[in-house]
Amino acid sequence: MNFALLPIFLALGAFVGFLAGLLGIGGGFTIVPVLTEVFTHEGFAREHLLPMAIGTSAASIIFTAFASARAHHARGAVAWPVVWVMAPGLVLGSLLGPQIASALPAPILAGFFGAFIWFGAYRQLRNVPPKADRELPGKPGMFAGGAVIGLVAGMVGTGGAFLAVPFMTRCNVKLHTAVATSAAIGMPVAAAATIGYVVAGLRKTGLPPYSLGYVYLPALVAIVVTSTLLAPVGARVAHALPVARLRHAFAAMLFVLGAYMWWKAYHLYGA
Repeated sequence: MNFALLPIFLALGAFVGFLAGLLGIGGGFTIVPVLTEVFTHEGFAREHLLPMAIGTSAASIIFTAFASARAHHARGAVAWPVVWVMAPGLVLGSLLGPQIASALPAPILAGFFGAFIWFGAYRQLRNVPPKADRELPGKPGMFAGGAVIGLVAGMVGTGGAFLAVPFMTRCNVKLHTAVATSAAIGMPVAAAATIGYVVAGLRKTGLPPYSLGYVYLPALVAIVVTSTLLAPVGARVAHALPVARLRHAFAAMLFVLGAYMWWKAYHLYGA
């Protein structure tokens, strides 16, 4: 392992944890582009760059989702019946997503990820929950909704809140409850996606040392340590800073990261 990378991983975790506390967002959209660039410079095999970055991101979200869900549960804000009824679909989709992502050609996966970063940036800029125009569906509909959320979240290495929150608010769930419940949903999504990326990478050749399938353990440990430490700091700072302006700044950063992933897709296509 190149120990010179540890400061980068620690700084990335600190930044992601601070943002999570400040704006209540996950770090997948930030972690994956940075890890992709780091892994590129380290000479990781071209076909493993994106799956390794996404798998490591998914694994880190297990810990942040747990901490967030625990805090929301302490306030009685999590609608656990919604979590339980969606869980089978979430797990199934999150297990399947990594298999699809790891089988996609690298340029297509990079472009797909870039598109979802831009979607996340648009959501940050707009910051308006969808209008409720229906009720939560029955068990088959909740299973299907969970499967779609898990599938997409598993492919891009996030906790799924960027899809789960609008889904629930459109189904007449109060925004505060939707955000809290999405944090709890992130646990089975991230755990299943991590298992999916581990399984998808176990038989691959050319993976770097200290990898568990498509999870790069040195980056995971460093990101988790500093993100856990900085999240409470971000939460305290949120009360003293203009969060609306910070959202705009974060959205601008996401547009840049999305553009990088599209550039990466072009570069990989031409490689």
